[in-house]
Amino acid sequence: MGAENIMRFFTNEEELIALGSEYLRWVGLSWLLSAVSQVYLTFMKNCNAVNLSTVISSVTVVLNVVLNAVLIFGLFGFPALQVAGAALVTGIQAVWCVLYVTLRMRELRLTGAKADAVFRRKFWEKVSPILLNELAWGGGFTMYSVVMGHLGTDAVAANSIANISKNLIVCVCYGLGGAGGILVGNELGANLFEEAKQDGRKLLRASVLCGIFKGTALLALSPLIIGLVDLTPAAKAYLKGMLFMSSYYLAGKAINSMTIGGIFPAGGDSRFGLICDAVTLWCVTVPLGCLCAFVLRLPVLAVCFALNLDEVIKLSAVFRHYRKYGWVRNIT
Repeated sequence: MGAENIMRFFTNEEELIALGSEYLRWVGLSWLLSAVSQVYLTFMKNCNAVNLSTVISSVTVVLNVVLNAVLIFGLFGFPALQVAGAALVTGIQAVWCVLYVTLRMRELRLTGAKADAVFRRKFWEKVSPILLNELAWGGGFTMYSVVMGHLGTDAVAANSIANISKNLIVCVCYGLGGAGGILVGNELGANLFEEAKQDGRKLLRASVLCGIFKGTALLALSPLIIGLVDLTPAAKAYLKGMLFMSSYYLAGKAINSMTIGGIFPAGGDSRFGLICDAVTLWCVTVPLGCLCAFVLRLPVLAVCFALNLDEVIKLSAVFRHYRKYGWVRNIT
């Protein structure tokens, strides 16, 4: 399947198909390299090399921004290669991570030793639900893009800006969830179960407050975001409503990132996230979004509202599951 055919699945706008297919040809390489770097960065975070992993991520983000600007616009005599810069920077990140782990972290050096059957079984038992969860989650959000992509250029433009604004804050949610998972996981691995419970409660409360703060911050920044972008009046009206919906989405996302993405997997409780996300996305929000867009043909903002319900409607199940403390286990 060519890049153009992939884009036609997402939208019927010819201009978007042409731009998106060119982007896909380059971004595929960056995804491959990103897979390598993310695995090594996770190793480093779990082996007390958090500071360096943060430095690597931060430096490559800055390089990404600078090189994208240089290559998109052809600044300083460089050719205008546009999206090729993203793949280049991801390659720098991957090489940096691999070299550091290979040369400095002896405990993580790859050897010819094979894992025993018990370890392999335990590994896939815990990892398989997470992999399936990510596939279900990624596929669900792909369908969100498919739905919005067929609602017109103004809707696509507004949704893109809203997603960028939202994702800048969601990254903080992922970071807090990952850090919480490492903290609780280390305590569970040391059989400090009561300490893990206490810290889990603190982290959960912190995620609630953090989610409220992030949602409020996005609302406060909404006029600035709308004023900075060059959109049609219709697209700006869509964007205003989408940013409001993103504010309560962020409140739920902060809590779910800390629990489903951090605390629960720390104790090997990965199946709940798979079931929760799969049911929420594929049995509720994706069918509801398709119904609103293609059958009822509701306005753009009504469709967007339906697609932003997933993080909110699963909160009650998340809180109930947390209080069962099935995640309080030492899986090592």
